[in-house]
Amino acid sequence: MQDQLESLILEAEQEIEKCSAPNDILNVRAKYLGKKSVLNGLYGRMRELSKEERPAFGGLLNSARVKIEAFLESRSEAIKQAAWKKDSSGFDYTLPGVSLSRGGLHPLSIVRRQIDEVFMSMGFEIAEADEIEDEFHNFDALNTPKDHPSRNLADTFYVEGGKLLRTQTSTVQIRVMEKYKPPIKIISPGRCYRNDKPDPSHSPVFTQVEALVVDKGISMIDLQDTLQSFARIMFGTKVKSRIRPHFFPFTEPSAEMDISCVACDGQGCRVCKQSGWLEMGGAGMVDPAVFDTLGIDSEIYTGFAFGLGVERIAMLKYNIPDMRILFENDLRMLRQFRGEL
Repeated sequence: MQDQLESLILEAEQEIEKCSAPNDILNVRAKYLGKKSVLNGLYGRMRELSKEERPAFGGLLNSARVKIEAFLESRSEAIKQAAWKKDSSGFDYTLPGVSLSRGGLHPLSIVRRQIDEVFMSMGFEIAEADEIEDEFHNFDALNTPKDHPSRNLADTFYVEGGKLLRTQTSTVQIRVMEKYKPPIKIISPGRCYRNDKPDPSHSPVFTQVEALVVDKGISMIDLQDTLQSFARIMFGTKVKSRIRPHFFPFTEPSAEMDISCVACDGQGCRVCKQSGWLEMGGAGMVDPAVFDTLGIDSEIYTGFAFGLGVERIAMLKYNIPDMRILFENDLRMLRQFRGEL
């Protein structure tokens, strides 16, 4: 038996010396030390021996295994060393690896989450819906006249089947009021689409966050207080807000919301065009005609709605001069906000 084991060890040593790649080592290891190897089969013969013979026989098998393991380890290390020497690039494989920088959220994602948190802290719920809409929910239910310019191909992206890419997230408000009765207190964040040429302040794809509150006794004071609270949380307690008259088909009265310039504290600068104010978005009391279309009694319920541009808020918070920077996937821009991510 000892002669057989010595012959097996010699055979394994010779075959291991011929190995030139890591896969060769794996194959030889399986042949001589695997479950179906000759050496492993010899362990099964121990049951044929007497108790006195078994210890000596087991010692021979273990010794053979140790020798073959040593040959395999030595040859494996030699193959690695040879591979390093053949590398003509001069790369030192013993050097530590290059650490990769940590990824993070896009500024728009950061601002979107902050906006959600602010409104949820005020008791608002988040409502979402599809970005492909029909004309009823995007225009008709929002009291938009048939001849309104926003319905034209020059302003709206239409798709097959009389559908369109929503131009505002007010469509979500309509669907919520169709399904639920007051009181309602929701925000509807999401992407919108308009046929705008990209420039520093416009994009054909943008993100809006619109709010809707419907209940008994809701007034413009509630609207103004909500907008003021939002502005102070997002931009600091020194920020002031104001609303001024405007017109939107689905609100009456309608208003535009402004905040004091966050770059100059309202003193006047290039960002606010020396006015001291920055436009934030449209707002107003929900037009009774919208309630009537959806079966909500406008004699009992009133409500307000407003819309904010997420890109606009991100540009103000991070002093970004051109909206297009947010969509160019430039890693330099993302690294600039590394401390925020």
